[in-house]
Amino acid sequence: MIRKKVLVLDRIRHTGKSFCFIPHRFLTDGFLQSLTRHELALYLFLVLASDMNGLSYYGDKSICSILSLKEQDYLFARNCLIHKDLVVYDGTLFQVLSLPPSAHKI
Repeated sequence: MIRKKVLVLDRIRHTGKSFCFIPHRFLTDGFLQSLTRHELALYLFLVLASDMNGLSYYGDKSICSILSLKEQDYLFARNCLIHKDLVVYDGTLFQVLSLPPSAHKI
């Protein structure tokens, strides 16, 4: 068994008052592996940009600029995340959803 120890004591990460988090299930249940690099970049951005309810008002052009994505790559990634039941989008507002029961349907 590997013994864990903090490697750099003065750099221990704290969550603070941020709303941002990704459940451990994202890794262990296969969600991470199911995403392309563009999908993962967009998902991570939306998680970071969202409020405590998972809501983000960033517009398409801003997201493309921040992530250095071509519009077609962004649109494809966005539609894939919607299809995979990870986010919803109403044309102006994103909501990052709680993880679905399984990544297998993805």
